[in-house]
Amino acid sequence: MGARTKARKRALDVLFEADQRGLDPVTLLAQRIAEPGTEAALPQYAVELVEGVVAHRERIDELLATHAHGWTIDRMPAVDRALLRLGTWEVLYNDDVPDAVAVDEAVELARSLSTDDSPSFVNGLLGRIVDLKPTLLA
Repeated sequence: MGARTKARKRALDVLFEADQRGLDPVTLLAQRIAEPGTEAALPQYAVELVEGVVAHRERIDELLATHAHGWTIDRMPAVDRALLRLGTWEVLYNDDVPDAVAVDEAVELARSLSTDDSPSFVNGLLGRIVDLKPTLLA
């Protein structure tokens, strides 16, 4: 597993836990940095991912809700919701990661951590975001 893949997984852990516990992700992130517990320190890219998602969360959630036909943000499985937020942030706001890589990484995490239907759902929704990217950033 590559360094960025590990960082994505750790960022997903923080976003998922914050969502499930009703905590602010940045506060939880600060706790994980100060007290990493049994896990290694959070990679810098994981910190960047969580902070980026939080900074753009309103816009990201708006896009996901608009393009997830038949699904509200709250109705999505929590893991999928966190993965979609991470993937959307990488596609729209991180020029260092190719769009295809961001989508593939999110799909792989969905395959290993979520429901049987999640990989195709995540792939389809992030694919739509990629297709619309030029108009979304205009």
